[in-house]
Amino acid sequence: MAGGLVALLDDVAVLARAAAASIDDIGAAAGRASIKAAGVVVDDTAVTPQYVHGLNADRELPIIRKIALGSLRNKLLIILPAILLLSEFLDFLLTPILMIGGAYLCYEGAEKIWHRISGHAEEHASVEEALPDEKTIVTGAVRTDFILSAEIMVISLNEVASEGFVSRAVILAVVAIGITVLVYGVVGVIVKMDDIGLSLAQRSGKAVAAFGRGLVKGMPKLLSVLTVVGTAAMLWVGGHIILVGTDELGLHAIYDVVHHLEEAAHDATGALGGVVGWIVNTIGSALLGLVIGAVIVVVMTLTVHRKKAGSDAGSH
Repeated sequence: MAGGLVALLDDVAVLARAAAASIDDIGAAAGRASIKAAGVVVDDTAVTPQYVHGLNADRELPIIRKIALGSLRNKLLIILPAILLLSEFLDFLLTPILMIGGAYLCYEGAEKIWHRISGHAEEHASVEEALPDEKTIVTGAVRTDFILSAEIMVISLNEVASEGFVSRAVILAVVAIGITVLVYGVVGVIVKMDDIGLSLAQRSGKAVAAFGRGLVKGMPKLLSVLTVVGTAAMLWVGGHIILVGTDELGLHAIYDVVHHLEEAAHDATGALGGVVGWIVNTIGSALLGLVIGAVIVVVMTLTVHRKKAGSDAGSH
């Protein structure tokens, strides 16, 4: 009897170790998948605070919460089942779909640059002074988030495509929840940072008050930095997706050029070779993303945007 109990406990211990290893594997895989989606996550974090800009301070966090719940529903109830079925039955479509998403990121990044250098950003800012109601804000934010969330999930899926169906489902669910909490937690801190700074600025201690004033003054700069980083990240991630995708589809020329430059930089810089090689690859991906994005911006400007402008002029 005692021997049987010992054997049973041994079996339980083995199962517990196996379960712990599985959890570690899932955590590690989710981490790798999340890192690959980092460029889109940065953009998501940079975009969302703009939706509550100018609203009453007491409504900022409730609206962020609503957008976060909408984002989580998008990921878990729509995107996750769709991409799991796709990966199970039509996995050959993953690379083209990923490349389409990459092209969209390139377009978004290039369009932001175009708006900045052409002065359209100021026009958009003046139009946005008339704020819509909360329901419209949340609906628009969740719609934009759907596109970014889909890209995050597809990028993540691409990193765990070799896992079994159940493992893929669990890993992607962990990524969906983790990234949503991370993005909207950071967004919540960002949108309340000026309020925190204002509160600290009114304290009696000189150091604390100075720190608070610094937070208030630093908020516009932080948002500007986030916008620049988000734009660069979109071009980098989008360009890299297309770079790798073309190679997987048998079009090796562009990938080979970037890869050879990366290897040359790696070999020429000794101990820093890994970092320098990564930087070269990143720059090459971003430049490719900028070129592709610029082409799409031109096409959209000459077709869809021109047609829309004509329709608006006709309605007046």
